[in-house]
Amino acid sequence: MSEKYENEIYRDEFVRVEFEKSEVPWVKIFAVKAFREISDTDEQTRARLFAAALACEKALREFYRPTKINWASFANYVPQVHIHVQARFEDDSFFPESLWGKKQREGAKRELKLEEFGRFLAANLKKELK
Repeated sequence: MSEKYENEIYRDEFVRVEFEKSEVPWVKIFAVKAFREISDTDEQTRARLFAAALACEKALREFYRPTKINWASFANYVPQVHIHVQARFEDDSFFPESLWGKKQREGAKRELKLEEFGRFLAANLKKELK
């Protein structure tokens, strides 16, 4: 495998998953190969990308019990296929706006327990993506 990224949680031959620094639990799932658009991905990568995103959603829901889960895929600044999966709470700074939207309030401070969640998510990804 190639280089390990600072916030990396999981990697296989098709995808890598990493944390995004934020006030809410937020992960990004990248295609390992440099695809620009989802429609450019091969079938195996596309299937793994969505399976990993779904596994991330399930893990975020189980671990954090958020109000809502948000998915996004822009890749305007980082022109490589990736999906954002975010756990959202009614008392976060932006809810109900997107995390790129207009700030609504000072959000509640929460302990993200990223190390613990990272282990939980990695174990779930290994189980779900076998």
